[in-house]
Amino acid sequence: MTADAPGDVEAAVAEAHRREWGFVLAATVRVAGSIDLAEECVQDAYGAALDTWRRHGVPRSPGAWLTTTARRRALDVLRRERTLRRKLPLLVEPGVTDGPEDAVDGLGDLDEDVFTDERLRLVFTCCHPALAREAQVALTLRLLCGLTTAEIAAAFLVPEATMAARVTRAKKKIAAANIPYRVPGATELPERLDAVLTVLHLVFTTGHTAPSGDELVRTDLVDRALELARVLVALMPDEPEVRGLLSLMLLTDARRTIRLDDHGRLVLLADQDRSRWDRAGTVEGLDLLRELHHSRVGRFGVQAAIAGEHAVASSYAETRWPRMLALYDALLREWPSPVVALNRAVVLAEVAGPEVALAEVDRLAADGRLAGYRYLAATRADLLRRLGRATEAAAAYREALELSDNAAEREFLEGRLAETRGR
Repeated sequence: MTADAPGDVEAAVAEAHRREWGFVLAATVRVAGSIDLAEECVQDAYGAALDTWRRHGVPRSPGAWLTTTARRRALDVLRRERTLRRKLPLLVEPGVTDGPEDAVDGLGDLDEDVFTDERLRLVFTCCHPALAREAQVALTLRLLCGLTTAEIAAAFLVPEATMAARVTRAKKKIAAANIPYRVPGATELPERLDAVLTVLHLVFTTGHTAPSGDELVRTDLVDRALELARVLVALMPDEPEVRGLLSLMLLTDARRTIRLDDHGRLVLLADQDRSRWDRAGTVEGLDLLRELHHSRVGRFGVQAAIAGEHAVASSYAETRWPRMLALYDALLREWPSPVVALNRAVVLAEVAGPEVALAEVDRLAADGRLAGYRYLAATRADLLRRLGRATEAAAAYREALELSDNAAEREFLEGRLAETRGR
């Protein structure tokens, strides 16, 4: 390795954080036996990278370098603790393990052949039944994907302070309840499955449209979610919802490359050239969807069917909107979420007209559960624009702009606002 410019090193560390955080942390937890210790050691490794890589250059495999550094730090801490216990035997409580070797040995011998990816092991660990569902998902997004507390809060539609407290409580509960970092047995997998699928779906959606920043898509998160979904399909091939989730991801991600035009401007689904969608991803997603034909599917299978309707339609206008509305009705029964209800209203506008859809959106707004959700304001603005209510539409577009931190979305909303003012 040769020394690199400081700016290059900082960029390399930032990229390694985006792409490698989950893998480095998961591999370190295996040694540390503690999520808190592992997270501390991984953070130290990234800090060490800034200094070491400036002096010696960015390594050929940044992820491997970070993993080795973090694991060594964890072992050093465990060895110091073991030495302390030996020197102060009166302070050792009965039943405390003797040292890091014992801790590491105890982590690797349970159903080792079931998992092929350490990150998926960490997902299932964070999704332990002793934790509340919201805590399971939030903790996994924080630890596995390195998402900021603000990004997770935006995904859950809660204040950042609320999410920070939720993550802290979850980590404390893992420590207090002595929840082990281990592979769940085959009989334990189904009860954790829905939380794991929820995690992967949130990782995907957060990457598909980044909550903030200059990039519309965070490809690292999208690719990570797809990779883990494939591992999960291999792990549980007979679970329809697992295949449904992978189908949903593939069919949605097939549009990735044409969601922006050549000038970086957002292109809505209605305006996309469907011949340019990724054909391989579309075919694979539709094949998975066909496999679900005679299965009892849940919310992910139904969402895959909705994505499949878009995939088989030759254009937005040719979409089978009554069929789409029926699928959204089914999805609401499976998953009575206000976000699902908002998406249903978009389809309702194509079936019954924007005025009927607007009444449904206003009802959702009055409910209050979508307060602060940028797509509520954006959807309402679009319906008002279509109805020719320019003044009200402009106000709604301004509200959506205040709530959006994604550069591509902001540029689109500003264009619509200018167009509305022009009217």
